[in-house]
Amino acid sequence: MEMGPIEDTSSPESEPRDIEASRQKRGHVLTELVETERVYVAELGSIIKGYKMEMNNESLSHLIPTALVGKADLLFGNLEEIYHFHGETFLRDLENCISNTELVALCFVQRREIFFRLYSYYCQNIPRSERLREQIQSEPQFLVACQQKLGHKLPLAAYLLKPVQRITKYQLLLKDLLKYSDEPNCCTELQEALDCMLVVLKCVNDSMHQTSITGFGGDLTAQGELLLQGSFSVWSSSKRERLLRLKPSQRHIFLYEKAMIFCKHSKPQAHNKATYHFKRYLK
Repeated sequence: MEMGPIEDTSSPESEPRDIEASRQKRGHVLTELVETERVYVAELGSIIKGYKMEMNNESLSHLIPTALVGKADLLFGNLEEIYHFHGETFLRDLENCISNTELVALCFVQRREIFFRLYSYYCQNIPRSERLREQIQSEPQFLVACQQKLGHKLPLAAYLLKPVQRITKYQLLLKDLLKYSDEPNCCTELQEALDCMLVVLKCVNDSMHQTSITGFGGDLTAQGELLLQGSFSVWSSSKRERLLRLKPSQRHIFLYEKAMIFCKHSKPQAHNKATYHFKRYLK
């Protein structure tokens, strides 16, 4: 049986339409990137001006808990430096090249060392900041006064998560740009930008896991840099019988420069976050 030539049934107009659709989608993502960056800068500014600077306001000094006096850098970490970087540098970078996807990707690549330095420090301070807020939660008058003055619906704790949420948003937007781009050079730059943000995001996630450790009496920040964390099967031996247990225990292990901490993972219930109950410490 002879077969005739196979006809190309695709419309010659479909390819230009697809290219135009992708271009429009890229445009929407780029617009969202810049608009949400402006909102992010404004939110950081409100935290600095409405909370941190108010700690020097004499009219509110009687509301500040003793445990909070002189602890602004501990409570906010390097949030002010992050604010200045985004407001004075990165937002302007994005605004100056918003119509060029490849140049937007280069904004992330060229600033990657600054991103990692700023957000690594901020993330490493998250456990310290959370511990300080736990110490003053019985004396909320100052933070409540600042919140009411700003007109914020959410407390300070929610706003201190903004840098964490922003890094997550960056990688999602970069993935969308990559999906709607087909030029090789542009895709290479976008992938490099995405890789940069994923490294920073890993640092963020590691820090958030650390804030969920309960029952550890020591100082986590004294254990050095967190090198690795994850779930593992752990076998232990009986001290009396000197025999290896046949059934392993599931443990979430945090490997630091100076120690290893074993925890039991408890899944989140309702609105509570997951917790890691301290079980063992190896130095």
